[in-house]
Amino acid sequence: MLAAGALLGSALLAVPVAAHATAAPDPAVRPAATVAAVAAAGLDDPAKKEIAMKIVSSAENSSLDWKAQYKYIEDIGDGRGYTAGIIGFCSGTGDMLDLVEYYTQVKPGNVLAKYLPALRNVDGSDSHAGLDPNFTRDWAKAAQDAEFRKAQDHERDRVYFNPSVEQGKSDGVGVLGQFIYYDAIVMHGDGTDSTSFRNIRGRALSKAKPPSRGGNETTWLNAFLDARVWAMKQEEAHSDTSRVDTAQRVFLRKGNLNLDPPLDWKVYGDSFHIG
Repeated sequence: MLAAGALLGSALLAVPVAAHATAAPDPAVRPAATVAAVAAAGLDDPAKKEIAMKIVSSAENSSLDWKAQYKYIEDIGDGRGYTAGIIGFCSGTGDMLDLVEYYTQVKPGNVLAKYLPALRNVDGSDSHAGLDPNFTRDWAKAAQDAEFRKAQDHERDRVYFNPSVEQGKSDGVGVLGQFIYYDAIVMHGDGTDSTSFRNIRGRALSKAKPPSRGGNETTWLNAFLDARVWAMKQEEAHSDTSRVDTAQRVFLRKGNLNLDPPLDWKVYGDSFHIG
């Protein structure tokens, strides 16, 4: 999925369409001490998760106020149709369809339910057929509903956040590494195309080993970010790599593997701070 800014920025992409399958954790066995250390410092800690949401929002929406993005929706011209919500769910990549289907399960007859046939038809394309002219208005109306906001949280965690944290812990990386994985899967999805999360990780594995395989954590994360930058440059919509270069690399160079505040970074030229 994915979102606004230069992603806006977050867009997941036109072709190939990013799949929304979850990442399968690497089965490598880690020493018990490593397991305990990573478990004690996970991105799923509420305070760390809040930091992750803010950093992604800085890239996706040029704002740290990620909770203001439930109502966000626009076509950013990246070939994925409408991009919307807290993680840039896209009408062309399937995750928006999944979200509205889930929302309709928990709240039948909601204001977006009538768009399900159209969302199924436009999946895989940038078409607005059956969505215009009122879909954006109804999305914003749905965002006033606490159940829809909870549905967005649920799908963000199911499709993007939880698989990233799980794979990060399996690879033996700490909070920063888990965030680096999360930001990658948010932008690229975890499909089978060459720029998907799993294939970014596979590209990194050809250059370095994660801690779970005896590798150095910083070396591994640099290799992963190198592969991520390569993937971003394969698509014009993602060619600005500042969310890596002046954000994630900054934290890594400082050795801040636990993503502890204070944090200062830039994305697309804008400066951000978490105290």
